[in-house]
Amino acid sequence: MERLELERDGDVLRVWLNRPDKRNAHDQQMIVEVGDLFQSLETAFDVRLVVLGGRGKSFCAGADRRERLEPASSEREQRYWNQIGRRATRAIEDCSIPTLARVHGHAAGGGSCFATSCDFRVTTDTTQWWVPEVELGTPLPWAGTPRLIQEIGMARARRYIMLSERIDGVTAADWGLAHESVPDDQLDEAMARWEARLLSLPDLAVDMAKAHFRGYMRGSALGDLSETDGDLSKLVRQTDDFKARFSSF
Repeated sequence: MERLELERDGDVLRVWLNRPDKRNAHDQQMIVEVGDLFQSLETAFDVRLVVLGGRGKSFCAGADRRERLEPASSEREQRYWNQIGRRATRAIEDCSIPTLARVHGHAAGGGSCFATSCDFRVTTDTTQWWVPEVELGTPLPWAGTPRLIQEIGMARARRYIMLSERIDGVTAADWGLAHESVPDDQLDEAMARWEARLLSLPDLAVDMAKAHFRGYMRGSALGDLSETDGDLSKLVRQTDDFKARFSSF
């Protein structure tokens, strides 16, 4: 792993986004590693809880806008790379092991998507949550829109996405983006409490309960329009608004 740091602590696997000098801004390598890791955990039967956090001052400050990618060899390959964020967040969602996000500093763009893909989120009062995509000239990708509608409801998702509204951890907890918000110096204590509670529950019952939630979420939809998120992202990157805003915002 080049962008992740893994730390085993008994029944807990701690997964750290590990670009602290860039506030854990995600690049292509990080996104691929997140997706590959969470897919691989399907048979990690000795792990009972996965904690996703960020090294340094932030959980994840969104996209690394200075990243320059090599051109794809074909349109089909380009379409594959356009969808890696969606695959990564779906891998977190579909992980059969309970997931707990430790969110501090910033949870922006893809960072917000990483966090909300986890089953539970604990944040700090001063954490800045927002998805700046519309403000930058692009729709929110990574299956972020249906996920936010499911988690916080249509009205709040509309505010959060369409207005690129920034909210703090207190509001995030009030809306349901986070399950608890605490003062910055109490984050580790709160995480320990959540971990202890989750580990105190019967392993098989928790596994089955999570499977129920996954099934009910799938059953509530007639389709999944996020299959085309990558195509929309490619299209919008050709517009003048996106080129001007993404590079200078």
